[in-house]
Amino acid sequence: MNNQNFTKVVYPGVRVLTADTGRINRDKHYVKALLEVDITIALEKLKALRAPGKKVSFQAWFIKLLADSVAQHPPVNGIHKGRDEVLVFHSVNISTVVEKIVDGVAVPLPLALRGANTKTCLEINDEIRSAISQTVADERNLVLGKGENRFLISLALLMPQWLRLFIMRKFILDNPHRMQQMMGTVMVTSLGNVGHLSGWILPTSMHPLSVAIGSINKKPAIYEGEIQKRSILHLTVAVDHDVIDGIPAMRFMDDFVSRLEKGTGLD
Repeated sequence: MNNQNFTKVVYPGVRVLTADTGRINRDKHYVKALLEVDITIALEKLKALRAPGKKVSFQAWFIKLLADSVAQHPPVNGIHKGRDEVLVFHSVNISTVVEKIVDGVAVPLPLALRGANTKTCLEINDEIRSAISQTVADERNLVLGKGENRFLISLALLMPQWLRLFIMRKFILDNPHRMQQMMGTVMVTSLGNVGHLSGWILPTSMHPLSVAIGSINKKPAIYEGEIQKRSILHLTVAVDHDVIDGIPAMRFMDDFVSRLEKGTGLD
């Protein structure tokens, strides 16, 4: 609706759930790390792998590497239970987002990649591509993939926020097994290649581990004793301090960054 003073934009129901995530995020005790990662070698390896039927996206490789790193550092793949317990899962389930057009508006929709640590880069790549090509008919199909629980999603959109948050906390967030199955322990978000800005994203999430892919920029850096122009990834890692202590989190980040810089898995 338009008039002389303003333009009215009507967002689809997914924006309601995005606001819910923001409210839940306020109750989390996140510790955030802003990292600069030299991914020059990885990008060169990805470029060399571009062949018909074998193209692997940066996102798919990144998620695979993240899942493998999380699996090697068990405390990171945990979900808080009760007052003094953390359940650490063997399967690494990762949620990411895929931009779709819903009711004429571009919105990010969640995609759960279950057992990402047991899949190959190509399998994860195919799963993401399938989600990108998936048709989203209406607001009831707000979770990409199999499209389950369409009725429950429709019902949730009709509830006031306080009731949705109560149900979310009571029946999902306070149940580690259900949370692991529905949304996983890890969230990956990215703005993609938008504009020419250089910087980090500070993610909003309800997951114990949240990773945000910021910009990738050419910057001068010291490599093998020389100043060279390198591809630098601005990476944000946020961990829930109620689940993960500082030292295990640092060991995980150090291992993950080392794998990113080596282009692990792309040989």
